[in-house]
Parts: sequence; C-alpha cells; structure tokens
Amino acid sequence: MAETIHVEVVYARPERQEVASISLPAGSTVAQAIEASGLLDKHPDIDLAGNKLGIYAKLAKPDTVLRDRDRVEIYRPLIADSKEMRKQRAAEGKATRKGEGESE
Repeated sequence: MAETIHVEVVYARPERQEVASISLPAGSTVAQAIEASGLLDKHPDIDLAGNKLGIYAKLAKPDTVLRDRDRVEIYRPLIADSKEMRKQRAAEGKATRKGEGESE
C-alpha cells in the first residue's frame, strides 16, 4: 500500500480564511496539493504562476515536495507597499504635530 501524507492548503481572503485538509500520495508537490484542495475552482483569482506560495510561512516553489502535516499557503499579491505606507503615515504625523501649537 502506498504511503499517504496529510496536508492543509490555506488561502486567506480579506473576509475569511479558506482551509482544505487533504490526503495525498507521498511525494506530492505544492502544486498538486493546491489542485487537489479544490481552492482553484472556488477562487479563480488564484494563479499558480503569479501568486507566491509557501509552507509554514517560508516561500516554496510549486514543484516542492511536501511532507506529512505540511501547511501549504497561497499568498495574495500586496495591494500597497508596506514600506511606502509607513513613510506616508510618518509624514502625516509630522504634519499634524507641526500644526498642534498654532492658533488661528
């Protein structure tokens, strides 16, 4: 009998997280797990060539071989650059502080 591994495939949407627990033959890859999870059918916005993928928050390629109990994660593209957003918030804070002591 062929060995089976159990993995979770996770896709986080802004409103909720989708988790699929599946069993696969040993030697299966990240891409095979995602395809077997059914998440590609539920979420047509997932693009295996475009979305970054990971196993327990470490980037992985679609052809990475999985181990038993791995957690495959499908990452959505960032809408805004976090570094740039921090710069904008800091600039807004400085502008607010400059105007605090002034009276009209």
